[in-house]
Amino acid sequence: MKVARTLSAGPALFKGRSEKDSTPCVSGYNSYLWTEVLLLGMPMPAAQLTHNQIWTALDRLAARADLSPSGLAKKSGLDPTTFNKSKRITPDGRARWPSTESVAKALAATGVSVGTFVTLITDAVGSTKSVPLLGLAQAGSGGYFDDGGFPVGKGWDEIAFPQVTDDHAYALEISGDSMLPAYRDGDVIVVSPAAPVRRGDRVVVKTKKGEVMVKELKRQTAKQVELKSLNPAHAERTLANTDVVWIARVVWASQ
Repeated sequence: MKVARTLSAGPALFKGRSEKDSTPCVSGYNSYLWTEVLLLGMPMPAAQLTHNQIWTALDRLAARADLSPSGLAKKSGLDPTTFNKSKRITPDGRARWPSTESVAKALAATGVSVGTFVTLITDAVGSTKSVPLLGLAQAGSGGYFDDGGFPVGKGWDEIAFPQVTDDHAYALEISGDSMLPAYRDGDVIVVSPAAPVRRGDRVVVKTKKGEVMVKELKRQTAKQVELKSLNPAHAERTLANTDVVWIARVVWASQ
């Protein structure tokens, strides 16, 4: 009977349950509620519900809304780091549940029901793929890419993204307004180092000076690369090929 009332309540299911509830919890987060959510129709014993399944569902929820995990958090009125990978482990290395309040706010912000969220938990493996996510402002720092423009090293967050076939694809979160109107602050672009680059493509370019920029490839010759700025207020750039470390194609962008 309790489950039937809960099912009709939708996001109200989360009301009245705080992170510091006296019900069974892990790392300070309410796990009893996740058992209730599971009982709404997940085809598995409640004991099998894992932290990773809930976090993956949140990644999928963000991807459905064309958002990064931090973008979803901001849209939900939460701290931008709420759903970041760093928040999924406690300082002493234990797995952490997302708070039920934060999930409820994310569902409300995206207009998604609890029932739909359950399907995001139970979707078949492979329906989405986790790709590394890094802020564009961080991308110029050393240690994140090899000389071919492939993601390496540590410090990456992750985002679940559907239909990614390039195993080396990664995502960059735009910061600032320098790329308006093409990209806004908080937009996410997915980059494929393996994709062929052609004239007119939007690309990410890294220079030997460590600068990482998103431009449109205007022309590439044996000696230089001509780049068109996405923001008409910014001048075009011409770089000698010897000054370019790598160029990778943008294959998707949240809008």
